[in-house]
Amino acid sequence: MMEKTLVILKPCTLQRGLVGEITNRFERKGLRLAGMKMVQLTDEILNEHYAHLSAKPFFQRVKDSMMACPVIVCCFEGVDAIEAVRTLTGLTNGRKAAPGTIRGDYSMSFQENIVHASDSLEAAEVELKRFFKPEEIFEYNQATFDFLYANDEY
Repeated sequence: MMEKTLVILKPCTLQRGLVGEITNRFERKGLRLAGMKMVQLTDEILNEHYAHLSAKPFFQRVKDSMMACPVIVCCFEGVDAIEAVRTLTGLTNGRKAAPGTIRGDYSMSFQENIVHASDSLEAAEVELKRFFKPEEIFEYNQATFDFLYANDEY
């Protein structure tokens, strides 16, 4: 099933100059970039985005890290995009993520782990609406599309 998912390139990614490298990994896989923009996250949006962590002792540390500099929010699309992105991303803890995954190749941290990726279809829908206006997500024909999937896969 064609899905859209949110990927946030975290401040550590921008500070380390890895933006092109990381987006390239998703594009090389065959995911279509449907939206991308740089934003400075605020306490308000992070309280909403990480509400499930609000009782954790590290909640403020996570928010401070995510506000250290701008982030880049991306919408990627593809068949089973959520699972594909999460597989490419690897385990949350970069020290435990498999080599070949984004976190396994670029992270040594549980927190400074390069990207945030939606973990379900429901989360992706909510998160994309949180970070993108409808007109900021684009539909277009990608020239390579017919070479990415069999005609009965999408």
